[in-house]
Amino acid sequence: MFSAMAEKKAHRSFTKEIQIGNCKIGGGNPVAIQSMTNTKTEDVKTTVEQILELEEAGCDIIRCAVPTMAAAKALSKIKKEIHIPLVADIHFDYRLAVASIEHGADKIRINPGNIGSEENIAAVVRAARQRNIPIRIGVNSGSLEKEIIEKYGKVTAEGLVESALDKIQLLEKLGHDKLVISIKSSDVLMCIKAHELLVKRMSYPVHVGITESGSVLAGNIRSAVGIGNILYQGIGDTIRVSLTGAPVEEVRSAKLILKTLGMRKGGVTVVSCPTCGRTQIDLIGLAGKVEEMVADLDMDIKVAVMGCVVNGPGEAKEADLGIAGGKGEGLLFRKGEVIKKVAEENLLAALEEELKKLQDSAEVR
Repeated sequence: MFSAMAEKKAHRSFTKEIQIGNCKIGGGNPVAIQSMTNTKTEDVKTTVEQILELEEAGCDIIRCAVPTMAAAKALSKIKKEIHIPLVADIHFDYRLAVASIEHGADKIRINPGNIGSEENIAAVVRAARQRNIPIRIGVNSGSLEKEIIEKYGKVTAEGLVESALDKIQLLEKLGHDKLVISIKSSDVLMCIKAHELLVKRMSYPVHVGITESGSVLAGNIRSAVGIGNILYQGIGDTIRVSLTGAPVEEVRSAKLILKTLGMRKGGVTVVSCPTCGRTQIDLIGLAGKVEEMVADLDMDIKVAVMGCVVNGPGEAKEADLGIAGGKGEGLLFRKGEVIKKVAEENLLAALEEELKKLQDSAEVR
């Protein structure tokens, strides 16, 4: 495990370092978490409120859709109220990309293939170069060029990579090399293979995600398998867990993927046992309430929620703190040692009180 992680760190160090606002990606910097607002960007107040919520959840980079000139102009107002880099997402109209740069975008995301002529792309590049703004090249399986699909007979990993490399060469020819590359597919295995092929051909930072991954349940599973596999191979400098749900859920899921891979510390890890015939409390509901309670705590500890007092503390002895339910009562324990018995209805409150003690003692230290 440790040798694999070391190899991953060494591999990631070969990517080029890119500055996006106040965040550095690539060059061995920590993997950054990205999300995207689902508000109307023109609605500055609502968009800022959502971004601040995402910042609080742990988002490092935020992307906003820019479908209109009003949205592009709103970026300058949004930037004044937030604290993380702002990326403008543009499709089709190169003028929106130029306007977004002029109104303070820290990075723009385009698919050069749908921006239009080389002259239009050159105009975007000129604006980006003048302000030293990176461009993220986005290639999706759903928008792959017709000629590439015909060449390979269908959408393939090889085709995705060829499309991305073509666009890299075009922007380099136009004089811009502050690039971030994204190749996405809803086909998890295709996406994994495409990333494996891509990093052998270029050294720009890579943004990783599984596009159109689905609902919170399905999207989390597909993203964990896909993004986790890609990251474990040492590929990836920013990630987004794309979910059909609230953007804050994307950030929480991304943090958990990074923590599971040992690539990010901090925050409470909640572990809970599966239900069985010995369970005499609402373990599912209790575990959900505990996860909600600790979601925003900045403590690098493990909390266990166990279904019975028979072997709960023993099975969870590695947890810093935990509760185990019984019939009408439960146990509060620390590192496998029972602290006290608690009435079932008071288990959650007892755990919260003990967490507060740990938090206070950590602040004192």
